[in-house]
Amino acid sequence: MIQQDILELVQYGMNSGLVEKDDRIYVTNQLLEFFRLDGYEMEREDTGRKRPLHIILESMTEYALQNGLLEDATVTTKDLFDTKIMGLLTPSPSAVRRIFEQKYDVLPKTATDFYYAFSKATNYIRTDRIAKDEKWEVKTPYGTIDITINLSKPEKDPRDIAKAGKAKQSGYPKCLLCVENEGYAGHFSHPARQNHRVIPLVLQNENYYLQYSPYVYYNEHSIIFNEQHIPMQINQATFDKLLEFVEKFPHYVIGSNADLPIVGGSILSHDHFQGGSYEFAMAKSPYEKLFSMKKFPNVKAGILNWPMSVIRLQGEDRQEISNSADWILQCWKKYSDESVYIYSQTGSTPHNTITPIARRRGELYEMDLVLRNNITTEECPMGLFHPHQEYHNIKKENIGLIEVMGLAILPARLKQEMAKIEDALLNGEDIRRVEGIEKHADWVESFIVDYQITKENVHFILQDEIGKTFVKILECAGVFKRTKEGQEAFRRFVDVISS
Repeated sequence: MIQQDILELVQYGMNSGLVEKDDRIYVTNQLLEFFRLDGYEMEREDTGRKRPLHIILESMTEYALQNGLLEDATVTTKDLFDTKIMGLLTPSPSAVRRIFEQKYDVLPKTATDFYYAFSKATNYIRTDRIAKDEKWEVKTPYGTIDITINLSKPEKDPRDIAKAGKAKQSGYPKCLLCVENEGYAGHFSHPARQNHRVIPLVLQNENYYLQYSPYVYYNEHSIIFNEQHIPMQINQATFDKLLEFVEKFPHYVIGSNADLPIVGGSILSHDHFQGGSYEFAMAKSPYEKLFSMKKFPNVKAGILNWPMSVIRLQGEDRQEISNSADWILQCWKKYSDESVYIYSQTGSTPHNTITPIARRRGELYEMDLVLRNNITTEECPMGLFHPHQEYHNIKKENIGLIEVMGLAILPARLKQEMAKIEDALLNGEDIRRVEGIEKHADWVESFIVDYQITKENVHFILQDEIGKTFVKILECAGVFKRTKEGQEAFRRFVDVISS
């Protein structure tokens, strides 16, 4: 059976463009060595059998377990093993970059289409797992919001956690974004990356690399990371880099997480951006109120109809958009308004920053600036402008770039919890007495009286209410609330940047 697996895998490699015809025998022999086989009895031709890649790899992994080539069957162990297999089929970095450059010379989108397909073909993006994610849309006063429950990122097995704790930490690579991950074998606390290839870019005379997220929360979910392991920082150079990127890749959007804890991303230690070919809900949001800036008369500026506090800039001059964005940033960093509990700093600790997003609209450059503040209080120790306690049953993690733009990434636990709630509602059970979903009781009671629950509609009702709650979470993260008082405060800040 293993020889059949090898035959199918090599044929898969040839069909997907990973293995050249001239390399077929070489790759076959590499796989024979990997599985400690001396011979190969199968006829080396396409048998017509075409199982999905993940099924072939599962069969190979099972063989390894049965023949002592693999110690145990935890998710981490199997991922390390099958990634090493795919590394034998993956072309060298120089070969991938050469093809990308050739296709970029034709059209930038042609290059990214190739690279995205390549990243899926190598199993770096595990499409079989991505397909398990739950996704739906919810109509809101701010437009249609995207909701996802992330099921593609596997949970750690306790055995792997124990092994990781005992393993010696080398500090190489320094983090999951470092360029040294390309081709890295990985270990119990660091994913294998033998099938990982990155594309070099230059932004504002600094070396960056393009890659795709292995969990692709949206179409062509890209990560653009600095060659150097340096902390994230929001400044004018950030705006310049984002705008230069969309000039190089006009079919992509790109943004940066904020550079402060609570309102920033999960990896603040490594300078990086996120982009992709996807129209987020925020991109569709219209101007709610236009205003002009005396310093930048050619820039169209306005406040968006959005649950968070967003200023949109548009113009044909890339540098003027960058200059106006920096002006707003500098004003915001030192701005305070005690009436709405906005403090630029407490002591020497800064609180104000920005989450920026750049895109092209034909010949126009467009930049959205989301105002952020990470102050904490006794009542809100996790952050005043952070998901409030009453919504933690749905989400209590930071609101980062992707969610700012209107795509909820909710924890995997919700899938099982929602299923339990559905059963409890259909069976007339008291949710407060059902183990595992007690924390949802107040939330369910807040809306359930508005519905006549049936087996046919209960799932969709819960999905809709999750979406409504996510909007409230975004409103929590808005520094200027969607109230009369909050919007008057927003206009006071606009008066500052308009002068």
